[in-house]
Amino acid sequence: MKRYKDDLARKYVKDIKSADVWSVFRMLTDFVKGFDELGELGPTVTIFGSAKAKRSHKYYKLAQKFSSMLAQRGFNIMTGGGPGIMEAANRGAFKYKNIESIGLNIDLPFEQIPNKYTTTELRFDYFFSRKVMLVKYSIAYVIFPGGYGTLDEFFEALTLVQTKKITGVKIFLVGTSYYKPLMKFLESKLYKDGMITKEDLEIITLTDDLEQILKGIEESLLNQINILKESGLGDTKYCKSLSDFFVEKDIDKAEYRDV
Repeated sequence: MKRYKDDLARKYVKDIKSADVWSVFRMLTDFVKGFDELGELGPTVTIFGSAKAKRSHKYYKLAQKFSSMLAQRGFNIMTGGGPGIMEAANRGAFKYKNIESIGLNIDLPFEQIPNKYTTTELRFDYFFSRKVMLVKYSIAYVIFPGGYGTLDEFFEALTLVQTKKITGVKIFLVGTSYYKPLMKFLESKLYKDGMITKEDLEIITLTDDLEQILKGIEESLLNQINILKESGLGDTKYCKSLSDFFVEKDIDKAEYRDV
């Protein structure tokens, strides 16, 4: 394991310090792989959170419960594919045969060991290409407590929605006690000093009410279907997969996988 970690560390030093043209091809490989594997997914929710959360942690248990609730309703679940909150989310969805439990992993010199609860697993060389895939094919983003990586993903998604690079997608923060200080900072500093608008703050929903989040996600799905139709994309495979969700998903009779 130590040799594997050392090899990865040397690999990233080489990528950063050299002008290796082959890095461009590895970047393209990341994108092509993601587009090929994820392009025809139906309604999918991406769940972000710490890789360090233990199975006994309350947010691990909450993430597992929430993803199971989503999967029971027929939503695919997508995560970063690692341990902690990511494992919990994949684990909660894994038992449902009619949905995909997707993990988009990344090679790191530490901590990022793939979890065993995925039906589709992709590996990426670069964080930026992985982040594109985590947000591109989802109808909502749910952010559980986490560290630098989770906050990076949260603000990336927030910026995309704020600048309307992505439309109709809702962002939920789970962990009111954890994220209240951050929300207070956004309100008392960024909003008060005119760096963001009231509408920018309203992009974020901070709540521990899982039913409220589920309702918001379903509203988000309907909103995105309408946006696609209004944009002349109603006949695309993606729009049809979203529209068919309400007709074809028999979510009350979900079958189970053996875990």
